[in-house]
This record gives sequence, C-alpha cells and structure tokens, in this order.
Amino acid sequence: MSDNRAIVTEFARLFYTERDVEAAFEQFVVDDYIQHNPTMPDGREAAVRMLVPKFSTPGARFDIERILVDGDHALIHVRATFPGNPVAAVADIYRLADGKVVEHWDVLQRMPDDVVSAHPFF
Repeated sequence: MSDNRAIVTEFARLFYTERDVEAAFEQFVVDDYIQHNPTMPDGREAAVRMLVPKFSTPGARFDIERILVDGDHALIHVRATFPGNPVAAVADIYRLADGKVVEHWDVLQRMPDDVVSAHPFF
C-alpha cells in the first residue's frame, strides 16, 4: 500500500511551492488523469498545458495552508496570490490509486473587498 500522505506532500511541494508543474505531473499524475474542473479537459498533458502559464506568472504564489488525507483522497488547501488580483482560497481534491493522482476536483473562492466575517479566511 502506498503512503498517500507522503506522495501528496511531495506532489504539493513540487506543484505549489516549487511551481514545477511539469515535474509534479510527470512524477505523480497518470496519463489519463480525470479532470472535473469544467474549464479543463482530461489528461495529464492537457493539465500541464493549461497550468504552466498560470504557475509561471511572475509574482504568483501558491502557499499551502493544509493538507488532509483520508484513504485514497486528499485535499490541499492553498492560498493563491496573483499580482493585481484578490487573494483566493483554493481547495484541490485529488483521488489517488497505486501511488498516483488519477482524479481532481477543485473549488475556488476569491477574497472579497468587503469582508463581513470576522473569522480568518485561512
């Protein structure tokens, strides 16, 4: 049985912290990766093609706030910052099989200018 926590942690380091999309996806994502984001097609190559420009944006940051792992599912909660845009909270949900990411869902929420809640965003 694979150590999904270690796999997801290393994937997250390469992908979000190092912003090395190609290395993260080559090492940890299957070719026929299933993508549930309605704006992206299936497949590892398609994901890399769509994500490299976003992750290469000068000044962009993807700070990992927490990683939760439950069996073959993982959630990575990320603070995404792009110059000139509000900070966004991203929850990326992954399903793993045989030590590889096989499926992905995501939820994104931008920090509004007029925050009402007194609770922290992250």
